[in-house]
Amino acid sequence: MAIRQLAHFAVRTRDLGVSRRFYEDVLQLRAGSRPPFAFPGAWLYVGGDETALGVVHLVSGEASAAVGDYLGVPPTGASFGTGSLDHVAFFADDWPALRARCDAAGATYVERIVPGLGLLQVFLTDPSGVTLELTFAT
Repeated sequence: MAIRQLAHFAVRTRDLGVSRRFYEDVLQLRAGSRPPFAFPGAWLYVGGDETALGVVHLVSGEASAAVGDYLGVPPTGASFGTGSLDHVAFFADDWPALRARCDAAGATYVERIVPGLGLLQVFLTDPSGVTLELTFAT
């Protein structure tokens, strides 16, 4: 098989600061090293290990020739982004602490139990409209 694992997902955000604070404060990801691209952004990591090059890449999505040159231009008719991605999922721990951070940040969420598996799924939306699923063992 050619695919080994998900490397990262990237979000073109209209407000880099707000998105970065969401991922740092609510999900407790850590901003770390990022190559010197010609456009603003942030690479966010789980823990202190930067060998995997970050799990979330934030890109300032303001109209910029540098972003368009590097990542391409969104498809015609797209209001923002590149397509029909529904959600991105993470396995997570300590839902009570994460729930407290969501509540403190005013982030709304929906809880679901996976039928037959008993896993807790929590769905929330980042500041750019990306739906995130956090999956917890129960």
